[in-house]
Amino acid sequence: MSNSKTLLEIRNLLVSRGGSRVLEIPSFVLHANETVALIGPNGTGKSSFLLALAGLLPLESGEIFFRQQSIVPGFSSTEYRRKLAMVFQEPLLFDTTVFDNVALGLRLRHMGSREIHERVHACLERFRIAHLADRSARKLSGGEAQRTSLARAFATRPEIILLDEPFVALDPPARQALSDDLEFVLRESGVTAILTTHDQMDALRLAGRMVVMQQGKIVQSGSPSAVLNQPVNEFVATFVGMENIFTGTVTESTNGLFSVSVAGQTIEIMGGGAPHESVVICIRPENIVISLVNPEVKTSSRNIFTGTITKVVQLGLFNKVYLDCGLSLVATITNQSLEKLVLQAGDQVVASFKATAVHVLRQG
Repeated sequence: MSNSKTLLEIRNLLVSRGGSRVLEIPSFVLHANETVALIGPNGTGKSSFLLALAGLLPLESGEIFFRQQSIVPGFSSTEYRRKLAMVFQEPLLFDTTVFDNVALGLRLRHMGSREIHERVHACLERFRIAHLADRSARKLSGGEAQRTSLARAFATRPEIILLDEPFVALDPPARQALSDDLEFVLRESGVTAILTTHDQMDALRLAGRMVVMQQGKIVQSGSPSAVLNQPVNEFVATFVGMENIFTGTVTESTNGLFSVSVAGQTIEIMGGGAPHESVVICIRPENIVISLVNPEVKTSSRNIFTGTITKVVQLGLFNKVYLDCGLSLVATITNQSLEKLVLQAGDQVVASFKATAVHVLRQG
C-alpha cells in the first residue's frame, strides 16, 4: 500500500452470479474520510460491488485489504465487519420500535444500556426522527423508514458505510430532505462512504470522487468535474450528459487551435490535431449560449452558429433547447433566460460556445 491513508484496497476482483461474470475490477482504492459515488446504468454491477465489499457475495478470485490486512478468503476479519455498515434501497427494518431498530447493532456488540441510549438518541437527532423513537417501524413513511435505516448504520460508528441507492424509493420532497441531511452527517462524522446512485446531482453534492461503471468494470474514476467535463469515452460522455457528441475530421491545426469539420460545419477547439485525423467531440449543453440574432452583439466565443429552435423541453428549473444549426445542438438555459428571450420552436437564434468548451475523444 503506497498511501498511508488508504483504508480499503481491492486487487484483481472477480465475481460471478448465476454463471455470469458481474464484476471484473483489477484495482480500486478507497481513502479514509472520502465519499465515492458509483454511477452507471442499471445492471452494470454497482450493487454487486457493494455486496462483494460487505462480504455478502462470494469472490471468484481477488483480494480485499482493510488497513493493509487481507480479509479474504472467508471474510474472517471480525474487525473489518464491525467497522462496516450497509444501507440498502429498502430499509429492511424489524417489526419493533424505531429506537430498538437503531439500537440493534449496539446491542449485538453488548454495549451498556446508557451508552446505547446516548448513541441512539444522538443518531435519531442527526436524522431528525427523535420524535419517532417509540413508533412502530411498520407505521413509518418511506422517508422515515430510510432515515431509521441510516441512523441504525451510523449508530455503530462505522469506518466505512456502503449506501446502495438510499433515495431511490422516495418521492422528490423526501429525497431532497434526506439528501440534505445525509450530506451534513457525512461531513460532520467524517465517515468514509461509497454511494451508488443514478442521480448525478446526488453524486455531485455528496461525493468527492465519481467512479463510472460499465458491464462490471470501472471505466473512469476521478473528481466529479473531471468525469463530467473530460469523459474517457463515448459511453461515459453519454451517461454524464454530454448530449452534443459528433464525429468529425481535423482540417487545420495552428497556434494552439485546431479545426474540425462536422456535418459541413467547422468547429474550432483549443489544442492540436493532425490533419485528416478522425475525432469525436463533445460539448455539454450548459456550455452552449443561446442569444437572439443581432449583428451588433459581439461574443468572445470562436464557435458561432445561426440556427432554428426545433423544440423546447422544460425540466424543472431548467430547459433544454434543441437547435438545427446545420448540425443538431442541445443547449440548457434557465427559466429566467427562456422568459427573457421569449424563445419557442421556430425561432431563429444564435448558438455559441468557446473553443475551450469542447472535449475531444481521440479515435482508437
